[in-house]
Amino acid sequence: SPPPKSDHVTIPVILSARNSRPNWDNPMQFVMACVSYAVGLGNVWRFPYLCQMHGGGGFLIPYLLMLFLEGLPLFYLELAIGQKMRLGSIGAWTAISPYLGGLGLASVVTSLYLCLYYNIINAWSFWYLFHSFQSVLPWADCPINSNQTGPIEECERATPTQYFFYRETLDISSSIEENGGIHTGQALCLMLAWMITYLFIVRGVKSTGKVVYFTATFPYVVLFIYLIRGVSLHGAINGVKYMFTPKMEQLANPTTWINAATQIFFSLGLGFGSLIAFASYNQYNNNFERQAIVVALINSGTSIFASCVTFAIYGFKATVNYENCLERTRLLLLNTFNLAEDSITIDNTFEWIEKLNTTYPQQFAQLTHKLENCDLESELDTAVEGTGLAFIVYSEAIKNMPLSQLWSVLYFIMLLLLGMGSMLGNVTAIITPLRDFKVISRMSNELFNGLVCLFCLLLGLGFTTTSGNYWFTMFNDYGATFSLLFIVLIEVITVSYIYGIKRFEKDIEDMLGHRPNWYWKIMWAGTSPLLLIALFIFYIINYIQGGTPTYQAWNKELVSLD
Repeated sequence: SPPPKSDHVTIPVILSARNSRPNWDNPMQFVMACVSYAVGLGNVWRFPYLCQMHGGGGFLIPYLLMLFLEGLPLFYLELAIGQKMRLGSIGAWTAISPYLGGLGLASVVTSLYLCLYYNIINAWSFWYLFHSFQSVLPWADCPINSNQTGPIEECERATPTQYFFYRETLDISSSIEENGGIHTGQALCLMLAWMITYLFIVRGVKSTGKVVYFTATFPYVVLFIYLIRGVSLHGAINGVKYMFTPKMEQLANPTTWINAATQIFFSLGLGFGSLIAFASYNQYNNNFERQAIVVALINSGTSIFASCVTFAIYGFKATVNYENCLERTRLLLLNTFNLAEDSITIDNTFEWIEKLNTTYPQQFAQLTHKLENCDLESELDTAVEGTGLAFIVYSEAIKNMPLSQLWSVLYFIMLLLLGMGSMLGNVTAIITPLRDFKVISRMSNELFNGLVCLFCLLLGLGFTTTSGNYWFTMFNDYGATFSLLFIVLIEVITVSYIYGIKRFEKDIEDMLGHRPNWYWKIMWAGTSPLLLIALFIFYIINYIQGGTPTYQAWNKELVSLD
């Protein structure tokens, strides 16, 4: 049966003919769309970092607790609103109250912010993918200088992977004020990323529904292949052990719980309007309750699965770096004390250091400033997230693998599909609510969707300039955090205390045939709003205490971020 009309009068420009709305071909398409949207780059490059920072396996305790206290109830709520109202975010909230149309508009603007910079990550993935089809990966060795006398000095003082990312890929300037123009290669890759995004959404839900089968499933195939390859790498077990060794003292740290809550919040994609848009294409009696639980659990399970892969790679990279350090120390000792080549091995290097220090104290003292501190634990403790993990740490590990080109191609295809899957949700969150307006609904899908993609492409070209990475960092750190927390807080307060829990219960009963149980009602009315208020206050205090917002700039002389 069609949804009963709201007690409030809807704004006339919003379409009232909800029955003519296109639908997903089947419930599985909707689930795949939600999985493709929710499972994104954050699962691969943010969650492993948080595990590393907050006690390995011990971080799973606050993470899973926050999933059930905050993530799942809010995910359920957004799907219910979308399916009930059968409108995008602007129309859905306007139908609840004419005064709440701005809430939907806030979601659209936030999604627009995200679309502007998110696709540049896909452009970088294309850049790396195209450079993977070479006999030697370009980030494996330093390029030769113009005089043909040796490697480029900047690369030699950094690492080949850092040089390729900061100099070849970004051609980064020394500060946000310096703008050296558009990087042609990056601009072309960004154009390609937007062309593919357009092809995925060209006919709205009809074309998106076909694409999500691939964007939702293929990353798991690659992750599984990488897991098998990862655990067979030398030293991988060191990384996996590190992940699953809980440091329970971290549970006493409030930041651990705050980061767990924010990771769940952003990982599920709450507040952008994408979930409301996707659910609006469901059949009215679709069982979204079961789907909400399934998608949320798949999303969290993927984070843990991806962490196993990442920590196996971490273990391999850390072990290689550790053994290289020991080898340099071994050669230094052999050359200084004129020892036989086979007398010192990697396994007994520390024993020889003690022995030589005791036997030749004066000679050994002269070596102290040359000796490196080789420590496997400190290598594993080096926490990296975001682009540093995806494009530098992984690239460094890949170059040391046999058949490195194959693993590079697979990895960057996986990154592309994760990024593109999330982009489908981000663009849908803009297009769906705008198409609910009568004036826009008269335009064809192909034309309107093309105009939105072209608009985002033109504004996104700023991220392909030499200072573009600094703008990317600013947008990523400050563009959506406050607004999303505020949007979802208003959403849950609106449903619980303005629309009313009892009325919301009846709507759900009308769609599912039963009312939500006590767990959902307690979460909506009390626990989730309180958690969101606490997070909001924390971010405001943190923002004030942090002073002027800063960013890390690439220092060409020091070949590091400062």
